Amino acid sequence: MILNYSIGMKLALEQAKLAQQRNEVPVGAVVMLGNEVIGKGYNSVLSLKDPTAHAEMIAITAAAQYLKSEFLENCILYTTLEPCPMCAGAILLARIHKVVFATMDSKFGAGGSIYNILQDGKLNHKVEVIQGIEELASKQLLQTFFQKLRMKKQS
Repeated sequence: MILNYSIGMKLALEQAKLAQQRNEVPVGAVVMLGNEVIGKGYNSVLSLKDPTAHAEMIAITAAAQYLKSEFLENCILYTTLEPCPMCAGAILLARIHKVVFATMDSKFGAGGSIYNILQDGKLNHKVEVIQGIEELASKQLLQTFFQKLRMKKQS
């Protein structure tokens, strides 16, 4: 199973690199149904001037449009960074079965680090969560991005 998770996460990392090329925070996401990618996205907050344009939100929207349904019950979402509360809410509303993420987010994480919205027993849907797949690659992208950002601010 880990091999399959690595394949999905590598596709999400490709999306994160697209975000990085556009000077966006390098986070990418893909939604898969079986072995098929049905939605993908990368952070586009700055370019779209939209605080909701997170990679996960864009991938979920694309997948819902592909399936012509608001429910993505048999799908797996791969994301390079632990979902924030907004994205976790969208994941629950979409009834996504499983979330696989690379690295935890110590500032906004809602998949187990700060909050665990995805597995909160008070809500009507629980998501299986797998973390740490391709963690180093994701961390390196994020660290490089923020180091460059800090250097720009200092100059």
